[in-house]
Amino acid sequence: MPRERRAARRALALAVAPCLALALTVPAARADAGAGRAAACDQERERCLDGRRLLYWYGYGLGVHPFTTPEAVRRQLTDNFRLFPVSGSCPGRVRTGDTCDLLGGNPVRVESAAGDHLQIATLPGHDLGKGLHIRFTFTRSLGFHYLDVAAWQDRETDCTRRVLCGAASRAGAWALWQVLAQTLTVSAWAA
Repeated sequence: MPRERRAARRALALAVAPCLALALTVPAARADAGAGRAAACDQERERCLDGRRLLYWYGYGLGVHPFTTPEAVRRQLTDNFRLFPVSGSCPGRVRTGDTCDLLGGNPVRVESAAGDHLQIATLPGHDLGKGLHIRFTFTRSLGFHYLDVAAWQDRETDCTRRVLCGAASRAGAWALWQVLAQTLTVSAWAA
């Protein structure tokens, strides 16, 4: 192998090594994120994460956005709510207290749209029943952005009582929020 080619490979390896090391340490940097789960439920915090009320907790990577804050990513979503995969007849901009119908005529209320999170609650007439809360929390660690989605319920619904319906609902939610995460991975550059 010619000397120039070896030198070029060595230079490339030296340039890539810090990036690779950083990428490999990111999961460890988020190891404490589980402690933040208690903050997922604003009301009755101590009861929302027990086995009966917590329906799911999913985490998604949004890529590297070193100059974007978690708050800016949340604003990108709430100020351009058409990015939400099932925005339905909701307005393009949502704020705390707003009510609207998601795709399929499923009514929700925006419980909180502030700081690094958006939290919605299902209303009577929603396909999944009344009293389901979904919180979208945005975080950043070493320039890498993340979306954590937690859902809990006030009380069991017909769907969550049935194993098959509950499992299908959780699987559908995982896929739906994956679409949201992929959308935000791109749109966060404009935030």
